[in-house]
Amino acid sequence: MTKEFEDRGNTYTIRENVSNIGEVRVADEVVAIIAGLAATEIEGVKSMAGNITNELVSKLGMKNLSKGVKVNVSEENVSVDLALNIRYGYEIPVVSKKVQEKVKSAIETMTGLEVSVVNIKIAGVDVEAQ
Repeated sequence: MTKEFEDRGNTYTIRENVSNIGEVRVADEVVAIIAGLAATEIEGVKSMAGNITNELVSKLGMKNLSKGVKVNVSEENVSVDLALNIRYGYEIPVVSKKVQEKVKSAIETMTGLEVSVVNIKIAGVDVEAQ
């Protein structure tokens, strides 16, 4: 079973050649949301880090689920860049590896796209008062 991917602006069409039932289009924003949600499920990740505009938007009550996520979908694969805020006391290499595995698995399972790389940037450490 071969798959074809074609870029149409910010959406990507996945067509199965086996049957002509129709087409499925996935917006790159959807892939980014999947990555962000998967990353925040890992213990030790406080939140996604974003730019100043995203921070202001989230404080105003409009939640941006793809904050801190950059996704590049090409014909062959997906690359993901995540910016994370980690909780103090957690091992950064251990948490990062878990995030990479979870994000890769979530995107591949939900979209059928192949993830080639998941890059992690630790943007901050959250120190909460105990």
